[in-house]
Amino acid sequence: MKVFNTLSRQKEEFVPLQEGKVSMYVCGPTVYNLIHIGNARPMIVFDTARRYMEHKGYAVNYVSNFTDVDDKIIKKANEEGVDPSVISERYIAECRKDMKALNVKEATTHPKATEEIDGMIEMIQTLIDKGHAYVAEDGTVYYKTRSFKEYGKLSHKNLDDLRSGGRALLVSGEDQKQDPLDFVLWKPKKEGEPYWESPWCEGRPGWHIECSVMSKKYLGEEIDIHAGGEDLIFPHHENEIAQSEAANGKEFAKYWLHNGFLNIDNKKMSKSAGNFFTIRDISEKYDLQVLRFFMLSAHYRSPLNFSADLMEAAKNGLDRIVTSVSNLNFLMEKAADVPMTGEEQQLFKEAETYITKFDEAMDDDFNTADAVSAIFELVKFANTNVNEQSGKAFIQAVKDEIVMLSDICGLIVEKKADILDAQVEALIQERQEARKAKNFARADEIRDTLAAQGIILEDTREGVKWKRA
Repeated sequence: MKVFNTLSRQKEEFVPLQEGKVSMYVCGPTVYNLIHIGNARPMIVFDTARRYMEHKGYAVNYVSNFTDVDDKIIKKANEEGVDPSVISERYIAECRKDMKALNVKEATTHPKATEEIDGMIEMIQTLIDKGHAYVAEDGTVYYKTRSFKEYGKLSHKNLDDLRSGGRALLVSGEDQKQDPLDFVLWKPKKEGEPYWESPWCEGRPGWHIECSVMSKKYLGEEIDIHAGGEDLIFPHHENEIAQSEAANGKEFAKYWLHNGFLNIDNKKMSKSAGNFFTIRDISEKYDLQVLRFFMLSAHYRSPLNFSADLMEAAKNGLDRIVTSVSNLNFLMEKAADVPMTGEEQQLFKEAETYITKFDEAMDDDFNTADAVSAIFELVKFANTNVNEQSGKAFIQAVKDEIVMLSDICGLIVEKKADILDAQVEALIQERQEARKAKNFARADEIRDTLAAQGIILEDTREGVKWKRA
């Protein structure tokens, strides 16, 4: 398996620090509002990477944080007249709902910044003691950027050309910096803000220090994979490296993975442009499995454009897989319960070639676009080669392969069968008899009655099928 390492700017063979185990840290959201579809991309793509590594037999320790103390959280709390924890807990709960709807697996650990303050204070003190940080007169603690000789190695920026910015925290006493490139580790409290006691002043941590501390606590000083959105490369991940490697004296992360940007109708997503969508907004129009399928339709490092047309295409694509699995289940109900014939065994060997294609795509830096194409080829194989004469064992084996590969992608393609009550079953039977008697008016009336109850009938060559609307 090879992964593209942002650090080296090339694909490298993936060799974990410990055989059979993977330690993986993925930067999570700042919880001040409902998460948007830009947040969803790293959640989905790195969840899929995790699922594939688990499929290959790795035990994955997957950590993704919640930033639950931040200027935006405090601002919203002050507007509502509540404690910031009320805001953060509210949106952590909402984020979990959205992640579940997207079929994103629970992380091994979901640490919260406010619960790791002691560890942050400890690491900041270590950086001060080692000469990598200093305390200003008002108690602000700054990281001495030029003290870390390799600063810029992730973003591949020249230190002399850099300008502090990005998402740097605004603090009082900016003029106290020894160098414009220095960044905040600890900031003094302001009126109306939460704060913690520290050796330097009552205050709260800078944003960058939290991930360094939580990664170390839950994964160790050295980890296999650190991942997140492309926008985090600088300054956030660059600063994490500087903090962690200066404090621990070891390489922080072996592989750095970053997903590309998400645009809306070829424009940057923003509220002012009127093209800002939360996960909830999308869920009003689509099953969120469609959004997940859409996200996996492109390579994770490529820019991805979101549009209504592309979502419709994703919906149609996912429906092809779901319908194929449904057809296989329908055929299985009537199939003879016999072992595979010699011909079926030969056919199944062909089906297994698509599994190999899937694995080859995922082994090539988690190329989900090609992996999904392999699933489509398997679906085409099933639609072409499985029929009413096929035995149950063959049908089951083909269906299991489609479901397995889809599950690695986090796609739910096998819907649980609903149980029709006796009245509805009787109506379906009556409709069949009406059609035989060429009483099409009654047959249509029954179809409309069932539709009103949320049951859609489909007349196929295999017989009548139904599904919930």
